[in-house]
Amino acid sequence: MSADLVLYDVADAVATITLNRPELANAQNMPLLDELDAAWTRADRDPEVRVIVLRGNGKHFSSGHDIDPRTWNTRDAGAKWLVSEVYESETRRFLEYSLKWRNIAKPSIAAVRGVCIAGGLLLAWPCDLIVAADNATFSDPVLAMGIGGVEYHGHTWELGARLAKEILFTGRSIDAEEAHRVGMVNRVVPRADLESATRQLAAEIATRHPFALRMAKHAVNQTLDIQGFTAAVRAVFDIHQLGHAHAISETGLPVLIALEGMKKQVSE
Repeated sequence: MSADLVLYDVADAVATITLNRPELANAQNMPLLDELDAAWTRADRDPEVRVIVLRGNGKHFSSGHDIDPRTWNTRDAGAKWLVSEVYESETRRFLEYSLKWRNIAKPSIAAVRGVCIAGGLLLAWPCDLIVAADNATFSDPVLAMGIGGVEYHGHTWELGARLAKEILFTGRSIDAEEAHRVGMVNRVVPRADLESATRQLAAEIATRHPFALRMAKHAVNQTLDIQGFTAAVRAVFDIHQLGHAHAISETGLPVLIALEGMKKQVSE
């Protein structure tokens, strides 16, 4: 793995995976997501690792997918976007990766500071626990791009139906305290204490029997799946792809507008 995009460290039975594009608020390009998946796989396969921590380097957890037109549109001039190509790429990196990380047998904790925007939710929500700094904010403003929300629809499950609709309809962010009140976040801590608080929680969990942890995680995830979680996420992913198909038919691009300033929520 390239240390330029993802950092990986193991200490005291805890694997720490760090997104490492701080100059772009850890915006996700395709190589970063591929390396991130490799890091998750590495932690999963290491018998010395009992807990996985996911964090972002710098001031922010992740500003989402890198949508800078200078970087995200790598097609040759005049080349047509194909719905099938968008579907294939996003299925692998935006749906299957997130579901895979959710179902890795070891407990995982997302440590979130600053912004967690749109695609950032695809990294935080698959984790079993979320510890948020008091300056953390969460949002999905993708409706402004003519799409009904990001690819991994955890919204209804994480926020409840009415708040999920409000967040999607308006694009507004919720802060750490509101996220905690609705049960999306486990703990809110001062931003200066985020690393130590997350490490302390991970260390406590790491003392538990690994098979018991695996069974406890499986029990909760299985219960959510019986309620329809994975089937719903996969079904809504296809709704997301319908949004891309509509945009391609209207503009030739997979979004209705090349959204300028979508990430204004990221502080300077």
